[in-house]
Amino acid sequence: MVGVGAGRGVPAREVLELVDAALAAAGLSRPDVCRLATVDTKSEEPALRTVARLLGVPLTGYPAAALAAVPVPHPSPRVLAAVRTPSVAEAAALLGAGDGGQLVVRKRKSARATAAIARLSQPWSTHVPTEPDLRHHGDAEVRDSGGLVDLAVNVRTGTPPTWLREHLAATLTGLAAYPEGSAARAAVAARHRRPVDEVLLTSGAAEAFVLLARTLRPRHAVVVHPQFTEPEAALRDAGHTVHRVLLSPQDGFRLTPGAVPPEADLVVVGNPTNPTSVVHPAAELAALARPGRTLVIDEAFMDTLPGETESLASVRELPGRVVVLRSLTKTWGLAGLRIGYVLAPAALIAELATAQPLWPVSSPALAAAEVCSAPAALAEAELAARTTVEQRAYLLKGLGSIPAVRTYGEPAASFLLIELPGAAEVRERLRDAGFAVRRGDTFPGLGPDWLRIAVRDERTTDRFVAALAASVRG
Repeated sequence: MVGVGAGRGVPAREVLELVDAALAAAGLSRPDVCRLATVDTKSEEPALRTVARLLGVPLTGYPAAALAAVPVPHPSPRVLAAVRTPSVAEAAALLGAGDGGQLVVRKRKSARATAAIARLSQPWSTHVPTEPDLRHHGDAEVRDSGGLVDLAVNVRTGTPPTWLREHLAATLTGLAAYPEGSAARAAVAARHRRPVDEVLLTSGAAEAFVLLARTLRPRHAVVVHPQFTEPEAALRDAGHTVHRVLLSPQDGFRLTPGAVPPEADLVVVGNPTNPTSVVHPAAELAALARPGRTLVIDEAFMDTLPGETESLASVRELPGRVVVLRSLTKTWGLAGLRIGYVLAPAALIAELATAQPLWPVSSPALAAAEVCSAPAALAEAELAARTTVEQRAYLLKGLGSIPAVRTYGEPAASFLLIELPGAAEVRERLRDAGFAVRRGDTFPGLGPDWLRIAVRDERTTDRFVAALAASVRG
């Protein structure tokens, strides 16, 4: 495990030569390196990314607070003042090496970089990285899968429905014109009983996370985990330090009083939460709103909850700035079209809009936003949500027949989170049996014994539960 620190703009050659010298000092060479590690604020430094690519290993960025907790032999007050940890290279190497890891090359310096090397506490094949991969998403489980049954991506099966496909196809004759979004924006505003200037249409909810990260200037940003990792990744990409609030399975992954620190001026939480499937009561989330704080609620799966009873999408009177994000991806099967929206105070919507490129949402996507906000579509989505309730209960009953499987809390969305010893091996056996499920170790607060499973029809569930039982038996 190679830990590195680097000044902004340091040449990749300088870092690579320093790493090679450190390896040589320990009688090692490049093939012995399993991972490059640094502080998270440097994980996007071009030189470090280049060095990781040349070494053929992943690059991991650890939060400064995590590095500061690692005892190091060569602390530096100057480094502590700059990045809030006394030694990036030594701490990153030791943290990545795991409990029992040993420093074999202490901090070595060049003009603008540092490097240190630690020997792993266990073979890399069994070593679990401390920091999850925030860029891993469920579609990776089924990409080029050769026809696996998809339980890894939470998009409703059989979508888009025929009427929606035909409606979108009819827009293709107008592609010569630039997109004009006023009708779609008005439809979304009417759907949530808000003024039009409190709505911003985006290229999926993921774009909204990026816009918020680039526009806001938080002093103390908090992301509540386990949850969708893109908000934290976007904040880190924009240079913000992110503090995590980790919810406990023993509490059913529910928010507990005092979990969010009072000094947080930006709080991001999912509702219902991906991957836990837990829905937080609207009143509990509303209690997090306060003057001087921006509260961001990711409601991408709220339309899988009958009646959307815990939504804050139409609530406008709370203190501070409350931002609700929505997506049409899950219920309507439009992941490839990229359409979502932001609901927030008009002044913040105007700020976010200035960070968007011109014409960020395509004409077909605008047409989808408009028609999926109409009463007929909302009635269809409500029926689908009620069907999901029945199918989820059926899946829970099937999982209950397998003694090794544990669930926590009260699942409320179109997926479930389970804990299962040896889940990583079970996931591979399920692939051999024809099923793809979502690994859980890339979500902060979880680990290799967690899997996320999409809710499907009863027949698919029967086949899956039988395959899971066989995979658990090994």
